[in-house]
Amino acid sequence: MTTEPVALEDAFDRFEDQWAPKAVASMNDYLVKLVRVEGEFVWHAHDDTDELFLVVDGSVIIDLEGEDSVTLAAGELFVVPAGIRHRPRADQEAKVLLLEPDSVVNTGDASGGELTSPVEWLP
Repeated sequence: MTTEPVALEDAFDRFEDQWAPKAVASMNDYLVKLVRVEGEFVWHAHDDTDELFLVVDGSVIIDLEGEDSVTLAAGELFVVPAGIRHRPRADQEAKVLLLEPDSVVNTGDASGGELTSPVEWLP
């Protein structure tokens, strides 16, 4: 946990791996995570919580099962409601801030696959 301001650009410069969120701050029982994304993630849902996506750089498409996809540009955010199956994807690398409870597994109900990532704090 940090007690200092977080410069997002500097924080993103400190890691290169994709689809592996890095915690940079906590608030109550929530973590603020940064993640680099490119390509497709797995279809998954978080049954007990909403998930906030804020695109910092690039653009991200969030496919929603049974709904139209949502395209987000830098500076836009979207909240995926609890229980909705979704799949984020990006044609080119994008940088995203996530806000979610500290107990959330990034792959939700699809956990256990190669993209499942434990909570890792950015040093």
